[in-house]
Amino acid sequence: MTNFHRRARIGAGIALFTTAALGLTACATGAETPAAGSDEVDAASATSVEDFGSFAELEEAAKAEGQLNVIALPRDWANYGEILDLFAEKYPEITINEASPDVSSAEEIQAAKTNEGLDTAPDVFDLGLTVALQNTDVFAPYQVQTWDEIPDELKEPTGLFVGDYGGYMSIGYDSSKFDAPESLDDLLDGAYKGAVAINGDPTQAGAAFAAVGLATVQSDGSLDDFQPGIDFFSDMQKAGNLLKVDVTTATVASGETPVVFDWDYLNAAHSADNENWKVVVLDGTGYAGYYNQAINKDAPNPAAARLWQEFLYSDEAQNLWLKGGARPARMEAMTEAGTIDADLAAALPEVPSETVVPTEEQSTNAGTLLGEKWAAAVQ
Repeated sequence: MTNFHRRARIGAGIALFTTAALGLTACATGAETPAAGSDEVDAASATSVEDFGSFAELEEAAKAEGQLNVIALPRDWANYGEILDLFAEKYPEITINEASPDVSSAEEIQAAKTNEGLDTAPDVFDLGLTVALQNTDVFAPYQVQTWDEIPDELKEPTGLFVGDYGGYMSIGYDSSKFDAPESLDDLLDGAYKGAVAINGDPTQAGAAFAAVGLATVQSDGSLDDFQPGIDFFSDMQKAGNLLKVDVTTATVASGETPVVFDWDYLNAAHSADNENWKVVVLDGTGYAGYYNQAINKDAPNPAAARLWQEFLYSDEAQNLWLKGGARPARMEAMTEAGTIDADLAAALPEVPSETVVPTEEQSTNAGTLLGEKWAAAVQ
């Protein structure tokens, strides 16, 4: 999974999403839909609740389908377990099929293409921005009822994909084995031999992509050129410190991956299984990002897919992402309305005063560069 955008200064806490200026108007597409309230509703063409006639009619259409296929949603990722369980509790008529929880954003898209036309295809995606930008032809536009409360910077104008939750790139570490790193250079020291992992392959997974982005800006580079970040991990590989193991809760709990680059909310979750696990967001320039929701245009359960989106952008689900340590897309609007969980919001960690998020162009160019240089740099 992953996400990104424009260089900006932000304060601690709820202001993260104001950095994410996604220049997405070029991605806009449209779809013809039945008139609101029509007797024959084509759920696969619906771009809002109005196309079903009402929210209750959307619920009935989704219940009639009786299934929802999700993919790449680990239950310990941003509190997705509780989110999935609440949806199941609200809609017991809809069976949630959870496929391949640990695959990357790129593998989500591949699963949709491999299973196209089958009832096993994913209905919905949760994607890093780079992969989302590369695959807009796979998505169906949809605007949830709370659309106006989602910052413009976080949504493709027609609703092809929409930011859902975000955070800051951080370093998690086992404090029984290591002191808190104060800079990236600390991680090149011999004390970290075979100890430092990133969450996935940066050419496919958003968290790993962001790790390279953080290394870039922490190495006095800019988001216009990720080469300094690639060079940093190349140096780490040469030092024997880069650990090529896929990070999971189990690898952290067992000590197999004792130092991990990952989103702050994901790193923080590991403390439940390792009492010595600590998380640090390095001083200097921070790197922030959002993941994105999208609906498969060939979803086998198109009404359930749209109901799932409505649920995710409700106050209930947005607060559950917050409970998982992530910053939900509607956080500002919910704070103003008094519907945010204030205690959870106050518990969010302090963040750098200067934070960057790549633009669409920077993200695309970085993805191209990583595709060309990453494998050779860390072989």
